[in-house]
Parts: sequence; structure tokens; C-alpha cells
Amino acid sequence: MNKKTKSAIQYVVVLALVIFLVWWSLASIKPEQWPMIKHSLLTANYWLLVPVVLALLASHLSRAIRWKILMEPMGYHPRISNTFMAVLIGYMANLAVPRLGEVLKCTVLAKYEKVPADKLVGTIVAERAFDLVCLLIVMAVTILTQTGLIGEYLYNEMSTTFGSKAGGITTTKLIILAAILIFLLVAVIFVFRKFSHLSIIQKIRTIASGIWQGLTSVRLIKKKGWFFFHSIFIWAMYLASVQIGMYALNETAGFGIKPSMAVLFSGSIAMIIAPSGIGAYPILVSKTMSLYGLDIAYGKAFGWLLWTVQFFQQLVCGGIALVLLPLLNKQKKSNEITSGNRHQDTQPGSGKKTGSTMEAP
Repeated sequence: MNKKTKSAIQYVVVLALVIFLVWWSLASIKPEQWPMIKHSLLTANYWLLVPVVLALLASHLSRAIRWKILMEPMGYHPRISNTFMAVLIGYMANLAVPRLGEVLKCTVLAKYEKVPADKLVGTIVAERAFDLVCLLIVMAVTILTQTGLIGEYLYNEMSTTFGSKAGGITTTKLIILAAILIFLLVAVIFVFRKFSHLSIIQKIRTIASGIWQGLTSVRLIKKKGWFFFHSIFIWAMYLASVQIGMYALNETAGFGIKPSMAVLFSGSIAMIIAPSGIGAYPILVSKTMSLYGLDIAYGKAFGWLLWTVQFFQQLVCGGIALVLLPLLNKQKKSNEITSGNRHQDTQPGSGKKTGSTMEAP
């Protein structure tokens, strides 16, 4: 199977998944829930979506600065304006083709800065590795600060799956579950060792190795403090965008930071499952909010609202960046040429004015 055929199959599979998730999200809405969703969206305070967009843009700017910090150990110092525009264009590209943005933002920056695109691959791996760590931290904080609620939910789910007729969870079924998990772990270790020559195993190991190298690359960074600051700030702005979005709907305005953190985690998982979270985002967000007593209809209204804001923010801002980037760099090049000519004209022997004197012919 050649590379083009493989890529085509992957895109068809992703497209099919997206179509299924969108269909599932809409088909699961009951007829009596549509008026609730309509009323919720019609009574929303859409002015509050402006600070949501600003928070997202602040996170993108912080991501661009962090990316620049990752390039500095290699001796590259691109302008923040160019890295910011490249990040916005990358987000826009991801709306069309999954992970295309990661490649495109490297090639875009390489076009306007003296930074080889292939040298930027390592920085992308490092970014994704730290984003994974931040996501795991969000998950841990969410669980630790809401052990009662989440513990009850997990208990109920396990009771449904492994419960007895008398109620509760049977010890026998838990032992069987633990045995299955141990068996699967041993099986995975055996497969990785026995079939290490297979391409799929080597690919998984390469990905794991890349993540580890990305995490350990921070030791080469000079501005470690600023790097960690921006890593935290990016996710703080993500959380702020969710919390402000809560206030936009009357039905979610009363929820605090804990539900927002849970939505941030589930929404991030949705972004991993489907390109830009389309279809999956409203489903997971509504399921999450139902844990806090919100009707599933209002949860879907909230999920679709947040996803729509993010979608159009990435689409519009990426389009603007695509137009502005060549214009800004054209102006920069023009200024450099003008500055160079002025410098040359003021050199002795140029035949031009230097102060109030003229060089003799």
C-alpha cells in the first residue's frame, strides 16, 4: 500500500467518524428537548462570547511565545508576530485536515523566518508532550477536588456493569476485572518484546520516545521559568474561556470553577477523538454537565455553543493571519531595503551627502 492510498484511507475513516459523531449528537436529542435547546440559545448573552474569544487568542499568543522559547536553543529568534500568525494559521488548517496545522505552521514560519522547517519538528513534539502533561494535571486536579461526585459516578457505573442482583458490587466480578487488566498488561509487554520488529510496534515506540525526548528537551531551554509560565497560562486561558462561556447561558450561569475544569478535561478529550472536536465535543460536554444536575438538553446547547465559538474563532483569525502575514513581512522587507540604502548612502566615498558635506568627484 503506497503512502497516498494510506493517507486517503485515513482521511475517509476520520471523515466517517466525524459524520457519525455529528449524527449521534443530533439524533440523540429527543423531540421534547429541541424547544429547550432553542430557548436556551435564544436567551443567551452573546456579548460574553467576546471575552471567550479574547481568552482563546491570549492562549494562542502565549503558545506562540512558548514556541519561540523552544527555538532559541537552536539559535533561531523569529519575531513573535510571525510565530503568532503561524499558530493561528495552523489552528485553521486543523479544521480541514487533522494534524495538518502542525506541519503547516512550521512551513509557514520557515517561509518568513530563517528557520528550517525540519528543525521545527522537535519543537512540535516538545509542545505536544507538555500539553499532554498539562491535560493529565487537569484530570488529576478535577478528580482530587471532586472525589465525592466522581467517585459516586464511577461507583454507579461499576454497579451497573459488575453489580449483583441484590445491589452493590460483587467481589468476584471485581477480582475477575483485576485479573483481566493484569492479563492485558502482561500481554502488551509480551507483544512489545516478542514482535518488536513489526512496523506498528516500532511506530508506537517511536511516538513514545518522541514524547519522552520532548519532555526532557526542557533542560536545554534557557528561559525555563517563562516556558513553564506560558504552559500554565495557556491552560488557564482555556479554563477561563469555559468559565466565561458558562455565564453566557442562563442555565449554566450558576456553575462554578469545578464543573468548568471537568468540561475543560472532557472537551480536550473530544478534541483528540475528532478533528477540532466536531460532534464529539457537545456529546462529552453534555455528559459531563449532567453529572452536576444539568439537563442533557441544556448541556448540548452549552456544548454546541462553546464548540461553535472555538470553530469560528479559529476559522476567522486564521484567515486574517493568512492575509496579514505576507503583508507584514513585505513591509518589513521594504523597511530593511530602505534602511540598507540609507546606510550605504552615508558611507564615505559614496558621493552622497554626509551631514552638510559632499564628497569630491
